[in-house]
Amino acid sequence: MDAEAQESFREFVANRSSALLKTAVLLSGGDRHAGEDLLQNALIKAAGRWHRIDEPEAYVRQVLYRQQVSRWRLKWPRRELSVAEPPETGTDPDTSGAAELRLVMRGALARLTARQRTVLVLRYFEDLPEGEVARLLGCSVGTVRSATHRSLARLRALAPELAVLGPAADEQRPSRDYSPVEVRQ
Repeated sequence: MDAEAQESFREFVANRSSALLKTAVLLSGGDRHAGEDLLQNALIKAAGRWHRIDEPEAYVRQVLYRQQVSRWRLKWPRRELSVAEPPETGTDPDTSGAAELRLVMRGALARLTARQRTVLVLRYFEDLPEGEVARLLGCSVGTVRSATHRSLARLRALAPELAVLGPAADEQRPSRDYSPVEVRQ
């Protein structure tokens, strides 16, 4: 990679890595470390092809999705077990409802299968149409529809408190942080 391409890649990583990390964390079930690993692997692949990529963000996102699909297709998934999470920072009482919603959503997403989580993240967090999700996951639109329906049903069963938190937290809700269920209830 020449100096100009290196600078372009560094600039892309500096500008877009936080948004890409949010998607990677969601795809990995709220596990920040797994999300960082997922993003790092995607960026490594992008760096190797940087001079041939027309739309870098679209390319990196597609690599993220495909890597996640590959992970849930593994016969024996490699998982690390987290034992503790740091507490939420900030003590502003006005955001407690939104923080509680994020924690409940993160926990519920973590209990879904990787496939269910991936479908929900692509449909509701990334706001992709069914056809695009089907293309990215290599399946039919009907499969995406049924997987989305089943995933939402399972998410609601795992965390019925989301229905209670959702409408009450509308005024305090942050921008699309871990909240695909609120879109279609």
